[in-house]
Amino acid sequence: MSIWLTTKRVARYGLIGFIRNGFISLSAILIMTITLFVIVALMISSAALKSVLNDLTQKVDVTVYFTTTVMQDQVDQLQKSVQALPEVATVTYVSREDALAQFQERHKNDQLTMQALQGLGENPLGASLEIRAKETSQYESIAQYLDAQQASGAGSGTVIDKVNFAQNKTAIDRLTNIIETSRSLGIAIALILGIASILIVFNTIRLAIYTSREEIGVMNLVGANPWYVRGPFMVTGVLYGIVSALLVLIVMYPLSVWIGPTSERFFGTFNVFSYYSGSFPFLFLVTFVSGIALGALSSYLAVSRYLNT
Repeated sequence: MSIWLTTKRVARYGLIGFIRNGFISLSAILIMTITLFVIVALMISSAALKSVLNDLTQKVDVTVYFTTTVMQDQVDQLQKSVQALPEVATVTYVSREDALAQFQERHKNDQLTMQALQGLGENPLGASLEIRAKETSQYESIAQYLDAQQASGAGSGTVIDKVNFAQNKTAIDRLTNIIETSRSLGIAIALILGIASILIVFNTIRLAIYTSREEIGVMNLVGANPWYVRGPFMVTGVLYGIVSALLVLIVMYPLSVWIGPTSERFFGTFNVFSYYSGSFPFLFLVTFVSGIALGALSSYLAVSRYLNT
């Protein structure tokens, strides 16, 4: 018998077994679908949180605020010393006039603030330097350098009014902790559901082996190839994974369309539907590989344990 013909028959018998055990197959598909859905949801939520972290990181900087009496050469001196630091990517100078213009733009609808500003009769804001690091982890060392300059009470440090970084650092650290915690929790849930899927498919295949014990006995008596006996059960397990993966991808499409606008409002620039459609090949590959792997592993364990040929 040719390999192609044997493969066709094994696949057909596997499909027949999949259909014949309808209710049992449904329970296996249900738990595998939930498992794969959690895996996909974990990937999307991880991408969303990373997007938020990247957006926040882009907005974070170390801002040095100068006193209103600072001289330009003192600003230039500090700017050059900061630019010489290996951690620094860019340093942007904001003059007193630019700072005032930005403040007025942000509070143009706040009449009370604008009236108070006009009542002062002069610009109360000082110049500043906005410093961006090459890596997020390097901001703290830059802030420490500036704090040391300010604490020294010498040179350009005497004209530093405030170094603003602690609030930004707290926000980044909190979001990073949320990402790590959610990732760990998601992986734990996915592992638990994965084990449950393996156990359910394992018992489903075991039951299928039991109900087909007479046919298996006949095939053994006539000297059937072990692959011909074991193959259909392996195919059935793989079909569980394929059907579950298809269901997850089908359900995720309208769900991502529905929550897409909401996710964009909540996460800022991240849209679930845009990510789903843009990363569909990757999600497709991960979902199908995970489903087929779960089904094949469960079937292999059941066949190895309960089927002797």
